Amino acid sequence: QVQLVESGGGLVQTGGSLRLSCAASGRTFSSYTMGWFRQAPGKEREFVTGISTSGSRTYYADSVKGRFTISRDNAKNTVYLQMNSLKPEDTAVYYCAASFSSRPPMTASGYNYWGQGTQVTVSS
Repeated sequence: QVQLVESGGGLVQTGGSLRLSCAASGRTFSSYTMGWFRQAPGKEREFVTGISTSGSRTYYADSVKGRFTISRDNAKNTVYLQMNSLKPEDTAVYYCAASFSSRPPMTASGYNYWGQGTQVTVSS
């Protein structure tokens, strides 16, 4: 069992930056691939980025490539999402998720554990 707690969301102006954190409980964090998803009002939850167990491989949605960076610190049981050059269309609730899969899935159904989400609002 893994419990995930996101933090770092907030209100930021267009072009600004935020860093989200996701702290995981348990001693097996390093065995999970991790992902960040987001869900805007009236829209489906969408894949943002994922990272391998070691952190050596990362995957990004085209909409955030070059602006967002995912990383993880297995010693701290934490995964991060650095978001730069934010746009109003990035406004959403952001969720971190853990998966048993060897490669981070790009669909929500591929994840086994979810955090409660943190709101990110980008004002124009």
